[in-house]
Amino acid sequence: MVTQSSEESPGGRTAAEEKAIEDWLPVTGSREAKWWYAVFHKVTCMVGAGILSLPYAMSSMGWGAGVTMMVLSWMITLYTLWQMVEMHETVPGKRLDRYHELGQEAFGEKLGLYIVVPQQLIVEVSTCIIFMVTAGKSLQKFHDTVCPSCSRIRLTYFIMIFSSAQFVLAHLPNFNSIFVVSIAAAVMSLSYSTIAWAAALGKGRDEHVDYSLRGKNTGDNVFNFLNGLGQIAFAYAGHNVVLEIQATLPSTPEKPSKLAMWRGVFFAYIIVAICYFPVAFIGYYIFGNSVEDNIMLSLDKPAWLIAAANMFVLIHVIGSYQVD
Repeated sequence: MVTQSSEESPGGRTAAEEKAIEDWLPVTGSREAKWWYAVFHKVTCMVGAGILSLPYAMSSMGWGAGVTMMVLSWMITLYTLWQMVEMHETVPGKRLDRYHELGQEAFGEKLGLYIVVPQQLIVEVSTCIIFMVTAGKSLQKFHDTVCPSCSRIRLTYFIMIFSSAQFVLAHLPNFNSIFVVSIAAAVMSLSYSTIAWAAALGKGRDEHVDYSLRGKNTGDNVFNFLNGLGQIAFAYAGHNVVLEIQATLPSTPEKPSKLAMWRGVFFAYIIVAICYFPVAFIGYYIFGNSVEDNIMLSLDKPAWLIAAANMFVLIHVIGSYQVD
């Protein structure tokens, strides 16, 4: 007579079977990450190309509302991130390594999946599409900048080049194996955000700069405000992989993973502030309500710097695509 292990998962698998699955999956295949891994992973998945639209979001709101929303978003997302870090091991002896597992713990095995998975799929698929288009446009802009006399190449081909790089990186075995890619992407985030506000400062503020709201009437201004709020919300994205990042950290009853994760999150958010606030505030200060929805489009010179910034965006998105 065959007896089953007394320890079974809700799906009927034994503890040994669960362990084998966890070791095979890329997120939980290695739990030996360091706290600074979390810093780079978090910066990579959060500080994306959305940062380049922050001056435009400011122009949709004006100084008062824009600064308020930027600071409030930083504080609120830091608080909600702290909540998720705490909930990772809220159940004794169990780690909630993925977003849908947290949903199942909160709403039940089936209802949790029905609530979380459709929304998560929409976010992930949309993010991947945005990353592919952004990377393709950045590579195209780089090509057109360094070789203005060359024949124009369709955006589709640049997107295919980016996708080819992702096909190779997708074969890395687990989350920790993309650590070097994540470091490079995080450094690129800091680099192109610095280029954005530094190049704007170098360009100088026009004496006729206008900070009035762009809308022709109250309805237009309300719509622009909501649009700007959406752009800020998109820039502060990245919570969807917080549990997966924390899952790579070791955890013991004496030293739970939340200690290392919170340290990583704290330093990551300092970097986020260093990247976001100068781009948003300086970009809006220099260009006013005439700023483009991507501040790089408002900057034409020096050409080599703009080309470098677009290459940095491409490298960042290569890493961010893998982390997200």
